[in-house]
Amino acid sequence: MPDEMVNVRYMVDDVQKAVDFYTTHLGFELRSSAAPAFADVTRGRLRLLLGGPKSSAGRPMPDGTTPGPGGWNRIHLIVDDLVAEVDRLRTAGLSFRNDIVTGPGGSQILLLDPSGNVVELFQPAAR
Repeated sequence: MPDEMVNVRYMVDDVQKAVDFYTTHLGFELRSSAAPAFADVTRGRLRLLLGGPKSSAGRPMPDGTTPGPGGWNRIHLIVDDLVAEVDRLRTAGLSFRNDIVTGPGGSQILLLDPSGNVVELFQPAAR
């Protein structure tokens, strides 16, 4: 259904730090919090579930593997002015995995949240 929320789960080291990051810097709104175990934030139709080490999503798998943050999967946020957005976020002291790269579809950069999860900021190419 077109009006449904799209849900993405990120494992985080510190739920409150993650909530602060997404609400302060990327325009998300707090939906609910059961910190330090869990919180969820929303931006438009995106619901980002933030699971801490004590959340049910952080429990070890049968083989002993423990879910954790980081990796290359990411949410993709479209911005109007990538250079200005990067300048704003760098001024706020945030970290990036790379510099802006440009391809035929537009320009992008990978922002890191406090746990090392990746957020892609993307500006589509002018048409």
